Amino acid sequence: MPRSVYVGGEGEAAMVSRSGNPHLELWIAATGLSHGEIARRIAATAKAQGHRQIAPDATRIRRWIDGERPRPPVPALLAEVLSEAAGQPLTPGDLGLTATGPVLDSIQLPLLTEAAAQALVGWTQMDLFMNRRDTLKLAVGAPLILAAERMLGGTARALNNDRKGFDPDTVTALEEVTAFFSKADASKGGGLYRSAIVAQLAEVARRIQDGVPPSLRTRVFAATADLAALAGWVSHDCGRYPTAQRYWSYGVYAAGEAGQPDRGVEIVTRMSHQMIYLGRPRDALGLLGVAAAKAEMPAVKALVASQIGRVHAALGDEHQTQTHLGEADELLASGLGDNIPEWVAYFDAAEHAGARAVSARDLSGLSRGHQVASIHFEDALRLRKPGFDRVRVMDHVGLAAALFDEGEAERGAAAAQQALDDAARVDSTLVASRLNTLLDAARPYETTAVDDVRTRARHLAASCPTTIAA
Repeated sequence: MPRSVYVGGEGEAAMVSRSGNPHLELWIAATGLSHGEIARRIAATAKAQGHRQIAPDATRIRRWIDGERPRPPVPALLAEVLSEAAGQPLTPGDLGLTATGPVLDSIQLPLLTEAAAQALVGWTQMDLFMNRRDTLKLAVGAPLILAAERMLGGTARALNNDRKGFDPDTVTALEEVTAFFSKADASKGGGLYRSAIVAQLAEVARRIQDGVPPSLRTRVFAATADLAALAGWVSHDCGRYPTAQRYWSYGVYAAGEAGQPDRGVEIVTRMSHQMIYLGRPRDALGLLGVAAAKAEMPAVKALVASQIGRVHAALGDEHQTQTHLGEADELLASGLGDNIPEWVAYFDAAEHAGARAVSARDLSGLSRGHQVASIHFEDALRLRKPGFDRVRVMDHVGLAAALFDEGEAERGAAAAQQALDDAARVDSTLVASRLNTLLDAARPYETTAVDDVRTRARHLAASCPTTIAA
């Protein structure tokens, strides 16, 4: 299996190996067709479409594998021929034939196990060793929604028959280290651990290319989905938004490989959370529409409904907000079932109360709601389980801001001091952004207590490590 390294930025080939285009090489191998047969089928397809001048031979196919880029319409013709032979739709981007090489400017992944892992290696190498955040573009709008549909509906194929990448002890170690990183992130924020998490993900991707034994396939890809979801979350929490999307896209892919479609749905809700955070609620709603159509587990359905309600609040639609938040209420009240997987166990009454709190805050800010947000923040804090320090800090900050908004300046200042004490111990740009919300809410008040809150909040936001280093 060819190894790949990231060597260039936008407009350059993104990965090189012993073959110049390993994605094309892998897909051709997956079809089982000879180079001569592929050339013959391209010529026949071209002729049927009126392109009589296109007649490649086996040597030309080899040149394409070595990195030569055919001119249009050949990439589309080749994708059509290989799609039919492979039994699944392929694009020129899947074959490494786009202008930017293997789709570094897209969150799409090729639906071939080894090729997808190669793309992930390229992303992690760029992230860790070149710090080229400017190379990746944030996917938004229709391309983002269509990518989510494709990721949740795709079926991957494995090519490599070697079985050298994993053994039972290796998989157990992967599961344990992923669980450790997840707990550390929930407790203190992921800024300190992000590089280690990404490096672990890169190692897993390299091992996947060496082969996954059938008996371990579910465990390997389930753990990889967890690790990729976490890498996406800590990258988002450090302000690396396009990078987060790439890791999340691989998490959705890995969940599909593990036979856990609901896991992929949960990761798509993380992508929607990012769109809310970046002020793109319409994109968040589009992603959640895709997620809602695929969700099957009660806990995942409740999570999606709660988040849809929260997005409608950001859009100022109180009726839709209450409809979807009420749907989540009903699912929570009826019970989410036994043996809830760890990856969605965080969604509980406390998390839903947090969604209700920010929904009430948004609707009140738009003068379209009459609920008191502070009540829901207090519910969330009362219900939070141990170990979720970062989200507890965000609840405290949200409570203080809500009290200021509701005219409770004295209570708001007291809550803010508690929030700032806690925030100082968490490394998170998400917390830092909440501090800006607190500053906005405190603006109308000119008291000594509130002035002290403003001074501390500004100092803490300015000194946040991940805000500077991200």
